[in-house]
Amino acid sequence: MNIQTSITPARARRLRKDAALRRAQILLEVTQRCAALTDLDSVLAELVELTSRELDCERGTLFLNDPASGELYSRVAQGDLKREIRILNSSGIAGHVYQTGEAICTDSPYDDERFNRSVDERTGFVTRSIVCVPVRTMAGELIGVMQSLNKREGAFTQDDLDLLSDMTNHAATILQSMQYIEEIERIRIKEMDFLELVSDINSEFDLAKLLQRAVAETTRMLGAERATVFLFDAATQTLFSRVATGGEVSEIRFPSHLGIAGAVFTSGATMNIPYAYADLRFNPSFDKQTGFFTRSILCVPISNKDNRVIGVTQVLNKKGGTFSDEDEQRLKAFTAQIAIALENSKLFDDVQRVKNYNESMLQSMSNGVITLDPDSKIVTGNAAALRIWETTEEELVGKALTDVLGEDCGWVFDQLERAKNGQDSFSLPDTSMTIGSVSKSVNITFTPLLAAEGESALGSMLMFEDISSEKRMKSTMSRYMDPVIAAQMLDGEGLDFLGGRTAEATIMFTDVRGFTTITEEYGAQGTVSFLNDYFTMMVDCITREGGMLDKFIGDAIMACFGLPVAHDDDPDRAARAAISMIRELWEWNEERRAQGLKTVDMGIGLNTDMVVSGNIGSPKRMDYTVIGDGVNLASRLESACKAYSARILVSESTVSKLRGTYRLRDIDLVIVKGKTQPVRVFEMLDFHDTQTFPNLLDVVGHFSEGVSDYRLANWEKAIQRFEKCIDLNPDDGLSKTYIDRCKTLQASPPAGEWDGVWTMKDK
Repeated sequence: MNIQTSITPARARRLRKDAALRRAQILLEVTQRCAALTDLDSVLAELVELTSRELDCERGTLFLNDPASGELYSRVAQGDLKREIRILNSSGIAGHVYQTGEAICTDSPYDDERFNRSVDERTGFVTRSIVCVPVRTMAGELIGVMQSLNKREGAFTQDDLDLLSDMTNHAATILQSMQYIEEIERIRIKEMDFLELVSDINSEFDLAKLLQRAVAETTRMLGAERATVFLFDAATQTLFSRVATGGEVSEIRFPSHLGIAGAVFTSGATMNIPYAYADLRFNPSFDKQTGFFTRSILCVPISNKDNRVIGVTQVLNKKGGTFSDEDEQRLKAFTAQIAIALENSKLFDDVQRVKNYNESMLQSMSNGVITLDPDSKIVTGNAAALRIWETTEEELVGKALTDVLGEDCGWVFDQLERAKNGQDSFSLPDTSMTIGSVSKSVNITFTPLLAAEGESALGSMLMFEDISSEKRMKSTMSRYMDPVIAAQMLDGEGLDFLGGRTAEATIMFTDVRGFTTITEEYGAQGTVSFLNDYFTMMVDCITREGGMLDKFIGDAIMACFGLPVAHDDDPDRAARAAISMIRELWEWNEERRAQGLKTVDMGIGLNTDMVVSGNIGSPKRMDYTVIGDGVNLASRLESACKAYSARILVSESTVSKLRGTYRLRDIDLVIVKGKTQPVRVFEMLDFHDTQTFPNLLDVVGHFSEGVSDYRLANWEKAIQRFEKCIDLNPDDGLSKTYIDRCKTLQASPPAGEWDGVWTMKDK
């Protein structure tokens, strides 16, 4: 008997109808069950469960795309925790499906080069078959992929692929909606936290605490490793921040144009640098000092309500990647909200610092200060005022000035009124005044304390200088001798202190070049006026470094560093003074040139040696000075500046004792007039800039090599070295001098063994 095994057309139609009905029921179930859920995690779990059931597979994963990071992500529940899985949206089979939009069905995934087997190797799971389809919305937008693994019986079929595609596409709109809802909720929570944070921060006035809080919140908000808020200090043209270290707050400062922070502050433009070491603007020296490794940098300007940049916020090393556009916008919004608080806190900090500074300054002043309110009641009196008038704060502060002034001091009120009306300070020298029962001779200054325009005056200030006979004598003596000596004589050390003694000191001699022309052209009055201006400038440079002016010798100056009071760095003080002299002379020359006046140059000689100091003269006229060979050598070095086309010449003994780093070149071994032993002489070049001495370091290098060849009698080679110096700096007169010297020695070689020593014939 034959058994009919083929399916009749009617049965086939019925089976297709049943299959279509079943698929419609599945898709309806997908829609109903997903629509009933209220969060994205539940929808993801529901879809995985439904697809795995209908395709009868071991595992399923629904990946959604994150446009911000370029990753596919899915979420897996593990007990009460939820873990998020992320992969690049171009990685593996899932990434390929997302990138191409084409479904994949394979029974041999290990033979497919797109398959990433590292996951199986890590977990121990064995993937036998895969079906992976793109997830599209009704509008055709690709939002992710659905992947099912290991059909339990047989292999995945085209029907499985179609069913999986239909199921995920039916839920795609719900998935997208849930993504939007989740994003909106995330933004809402962030904004609420943000507003609460801004409100909290804006209530803080302590600048150090505000900076610390802003840094902590910025680091947390952006998921970074470090953050710093730098504010601009207009007074010093620096960017600064304050960092808590232990129980103290330390301050970081640097010029406002340096580094990434300086570039952002100067330009006012945000910088988002994903790879710091690939950016030429990044300075890695800080990383080397601290051991910190900077990967990524986000730096935004902080602007106030007038759109003026008042600082920058710099964030380092985004955890898990680089800073995104969202991070940048969020940081901009945060800094915009706290800019007012930062500016107010800085203003409060500045006011507090000025207040503390003024109070400290008043208390540390040697002059007495009394401040008065508009009704002439005493508000404050510093420590010097209490000492001068031999009183206490309780006896002075809060009292009316009329109650403490002596009967013969009514003129004080007239002078206070004069200061208020004139709104300017003025002084009365050597005035007798009585406060309480104490009378003093004082220099007194009356100063009105002015308020803002349109407001009433704050009061007045009286400043007293107690000029006892000692101080009057010191003032007189200081005009004729060094102030340090005058002060020590008045302190009781007197002539015993000034007795002869031997000590090490650095001697300085200076001389004006072209002074004869000045005297001939300007006459007596003009010459004296010129010298007074010149000497005022030069003496300021000497005294600023703690040097002692020994004497004026015509237009020359002799000064000493180390006597009568020695310092650990007297050679450096002398060097700094010499450099300042040249620089300030050049600035003065610019002013004179603009006025059509003649300019001058100068030479300076420095030598460090043991010298004899003391009072030299007769009982009727004495002069404190220093003498010795060390003094003579300094004078010879100053004279030698002309021969070497130099401005500052320094002996080897001074150079060997310098603690600082200076730009020097070894110029000669020379026997000066009156000496028999050669002295190594150096030229100091620190007063130069790139305009006055181009290619300085290169010139010094070639010059040193030329001098070495010169001392070895390699005349031709030395000439070539010096010519290179002139090529780099055509105005290098010293190299020209050496070329002439080498040619002379080449034409008439020195007799005997050449030792490189040059003998000077003139002083």
